[in-house]
Amino acid sequence: MVVPVRSALSVSRLLHVLARHARPASPRPCIDTLRPAPLARAAAALVTGVTLALGACGALAQPLPAALKRPEQFPRASLTIGMYVVDAAIAANPADREQGLMFRKSLAPNEGMLFVFDENAVHCFWMKNTPLPLSIAFIRADGTITDLDEMQAQTQNNHCPTHNGIYALEMSKGWFASKGIKPGMRVLGLPPAP
Repeated sequence: MVVPVRSALSVSRLLHVLARHARPASPRPCIDTLRPAPLARAAAALVTGVTLALGACGALAQPLPAALKRPEQFPRASLTIGMYVVDAAIAANPADREQGLMFRKSLAPNEGMLFVFDENAVHCFWMKNTPLPLSIAFIRADGTITDLDEMQAQTQNNHCPTHNGIYALEMSKGWFASKGIKPGMRVLGLPPAP
């Protein structure tokens, strides 16, 4: 169950009112005036507990929009770069390329997404609705990596290669650098270009 914002604000207002009216009306200072009344403490504990429980079960997390594919619905390819094997989801049509890794919260250690384009051109990327920071390799039709770039999460900056290509491979941020992968290296196992 998702708690509407209006309900959460009402509970907050209720706690404020309870705390304000729980103090004694006497003008004399008293140690008890510095502590909230038991009812206010109980209400605060209840709200905190419910909020934590809902967060833990994912009820407060942003769900994947219904029109989007789930990660397991994408076709996959096993790619090799140097001595590393990558499990890549394939985005080879306009809808899949548009979705990319949007709304994904995690990737397995050697998991990524391979974008396959219909034309040999400069293809730019951004990170709208993408909560993961990513690294990207731009790849020519022969599998040669031409450019690498780092992309911050939730940004709309353009990330464009300096060379034409038909593939791009997105991985977790820093993946290429941590493996010593550089422009000029080849990616093997790429699906045929359209």
